[in-house]
Amino acid sequence: MSEPAIHIGVLYVDLFIGESLSLKDKRMVLRRLKDKIRPSYNVSMAELDGHDKWQTAMLGFSMIGNDRSYIQSALQSILNLIDGYHAVEICDHQIDFL
Repeated sequence: MSEPAIHIGVLYVDLFIGESLSLKDKRMVLRRLKDKIRPSYNVSMAELDGHDKWQTAMLGFSMIGNDRSYIQSALQSILNLIDGYHAVEICDHQIDFL
């Protein structure tokens, strides 16, 4: 039996949250953003950096599957959704495959 092709895609997004005036504001913005992404995409997400900073955050999204182009497309769609969200500005992003 041959081993299946397994692809793990990871999206890193550095965000600036200009409207945030406190950590509570930041958490509300990130929660709304995650609530927009979660129903549409089967991804794992986490805040990776900037926990104690009220206007910046690094989010990470990961997806595993056997179709690399599907994973690439889904992560790009998530990036586009984030880019269209009025409360945040994307400072940097990166998509990697493991």
